[in-house]
Amino acid sequence: MSTTLPPATPDADTIDAFERDGYAIIRDAITPELRQQLLIAAEQLLASDITQGRDQGGDGKDGFRGCLALDRTFLPLLANPAILPTVVRLLSPNIHLLSAHLISLPSGPPRTVRVPERHGWHHDVYGATADLGFTNTPRLAIKVAHYLSPVTADCGLTTFLPGSHRLAEEPDVPTGAIDPPGAVTPDIAGTDTILFENRTWHAAGINLSGRPRIAFMIQYGYRWLQPVDDPAVNLQQDPTISPIERQLLGLPDRRPDGSLAKGSGAAPIRSWWATVGT
Repeated sequence: MSTTLPPATPDADTIDAFERDGYAIIRDAITPELRQQLLIAAEQLLASDITQGRDQGGDGKDGFRGCLALDRTFLPLLANPAILPTVVRLLSPNIHLLSAHLISLPSGPPRTVRVPERHGWHHDVYGATADLGFTNTPRLAIKVAHYLSPVTADCGLTTFLPGSHRLAEEPDVPTGAIDPPGAVTPDIAGTDTILFENRTWHAAGINLSGRPRIAFMIQYGYRWLQPVDDPAVNLQQDPTISPIERQLLGLPDRRPDGSLAKGSGAAPIRSWWATVGT
C-alpha cells in the first residue's frame, strides 16, 4: 500500500502527446524489481485453477479481471505516483478504478483474431459510443498498460492509431489487411507504461516471441461510471489502505453515520491534487 503521495507535476510533453495522439508513454513508471514481482504473481495466477474474474478468449488468450483483490502484489500500481498525477490531470480528481485486467496473449499460430476477417481493432468503454455516437462520446477513462513479460519486437505489444480519439467513424482497414494506415507500435522498455483513452483505437499485436505476452492493464474513469471488476470488499475494509487508494477502490459519498455527502467520495484525491497544482 502507498502512503500519501508526494506532490508531483505531470510532464507537459506527456500531456501534449496524449492530447495529440490519444496515448502517451511514461518512462520508468515502475522499478525492475517491482516488475519482476508482478510477473511472478501474474504467472502464478495464470497457472492456478481460480475462476473468480477469469477472462479467457479465443486462440488461447487467458487472464483475470479484478487482480487487485486476487493478489496484493499488484496493489502498488493502484496509486502509482509516477502515473496518477497524469491521469488526474487528463480526467479530474473525481475518478475511481474501473478495471485491473491481467492479459496473457499466447504466441504463434493458429490465429482467428488479428486476421483480415477479424482484425481486432477496437476502442474501450464500448457501450458509450453505441449509445452516444462517435462525435458525442467524450474522454471517459484512461487505461494504463504495463507489460510484464520480456518486451521484444515480436512479443505482440499493443498497436495504436495516433489521433484516432478524434475520429467520427471507425478507422478504415483496407481489404486483406489487419491494420489501418498509420498504425504504430510504441517503442518502450519493460519498465515503461502506455496510457491511452477510451476513444483511442487499438489492437493487440501479433505475438511470435515463443512465450506468452503478459500485460497488466489498469483503467481509471469518472466515479459515475460503473466499474467492470467485482468490488474489492476486503481491500476497501483494510485499515492500512491509504485514503487515495480507498477512493480508487470505491469510496462512497457518505459520512461516517451513513448519511449522504455529495462529492465526499472524491475528497482524498481532490485534497491531494490541490497540493500538486494545475
